[in-house]
Amino acid sequence: MNATSIAPALVRGALELETTARGLLPHRLPAWARQQCPDPQLAMAESQPSGVRLVFQTTATRIELDVAPTRYVYAGVPPRPVGIYDLRIDGRLAAQASADGGDVITINMATGAVSRHTGALATLRFADLPGHAKRVEIWLPHNETTELAGLRSDAPLESVQSDGRPVWLHHGSSISHGSNGDSPTAIWPALAARLGGMELLNLGFSGSALLDPFMARVIRDTPADVISLKLGINLVNADLMRLRAFGPAVHGFLDTIRDGHPDTPLLVVSPIHCPIHEDTPGPGAFDTDALAVGKLAFRATGNPTERQAGKLTLTVIRDELRRIVAQRAATDPQLRYLDGMTLYGPADFAELPLPDRLHPDGASHRRMGERFAQRAFGADGLLLPTASGAKG
Repeated sequence: MNATSIAPALVRGALELETTARGLLPHRLPAWARQQCPDPQLAMAESQPSGVRLVFQTTATRIELDVAPTRYVYAGVPPRPVGIYDLRIDGRLAAQASADGGDVITINMATGAVSRHTGALATLRFADLPGHAKRVEIWLPHNETTELAGLRSDAPLESVQSDGRPVWLHHGSSISHGSNGDSPTAIWPALAARLGGMELLNLGFSGSALLDPFMARVIRDTPADVISLKLGINLVNADLMRLRAFGPAVHGFLDTIRDGHPDTPLLVVSPIHCPIHEDTPGPGAFDTDALAVGKLAFRATGNPTERQAGKLTLTVIRDELRRIVAQRAATDPQLRYLDGMTLYGPADFAELPLPDRLHPDGASHRRMGERFAQRAFGADGLLLPTASGAKG
């Protein structure tokens, strides 16, 4: 087995690689942005490599990858599934694996106490691969932090030049991050990118799509051919701002992005259907009754009458996003709007309910990915450049 240095040229989907004592830690936000927001939730989310993958050309039939996973456990909450690594050959799923060992961080939501158990490195082994020249992608788990510690194979691994696919930068919440998705290439942004022939850069961050100015500057400064922003649910379940602040914050977020991408197709996507927050403000919280019987579920703790005081709900946010995009479209012909209910609406909820009342399951991720690919990248898609003005 030959060792290969994990150079930046082999890594796609990360904005920065941090050298650690055990290897390389992919980050989806640059260091300067992380320093501006010392939020533990964002720190956890951005270090989870949703959309990050190793890409190379090889004739190898055996590949080994040493990793150090970090998993987060909430005291009293059922543990989330162990992360999955997807190995794809020439675009097709060929193998899957999970890593043993690694670190476990336990968080007590009631007391704020945090404890860490440090574990050993794990080795993933992919064997009996076809011996012909092939493009291999190893997608890292979307739901656990992964340090890359070693890479070996029985034939050389060579970096792959860009194949000319447009870069799609997507920003969103935990649903875009991939919560409850079956595997890293089965979450809806990864599926939509594959169906639409796009090179994905996933800036979906669990609990952290909050219109932060630093996030807009990251998007502004990152090369991309098309951009989408899925906004709303985190602002409701965090109860972060009122309607008075929301509109100007959206305008400012878009203004900053346009400073770096003045003519890039830009799609604003409103929230999918989520009954607990359609007309009830946040904050969101764990449902203690569900936890008592070993189930994870969320609930809205606000009062619907508080909308009169400017509290946000998903219905309010959809109306406001639609209004803002329509207003700006008069002078921004590459700005479009997509109603998130067309990706997952009340009829979908009746057929495929949200298991925890907040996040779609694997089947819903597939449905959303297929629908987004068609609406954004299909014929006359919303993320295709046009000269005729805004759509949606």
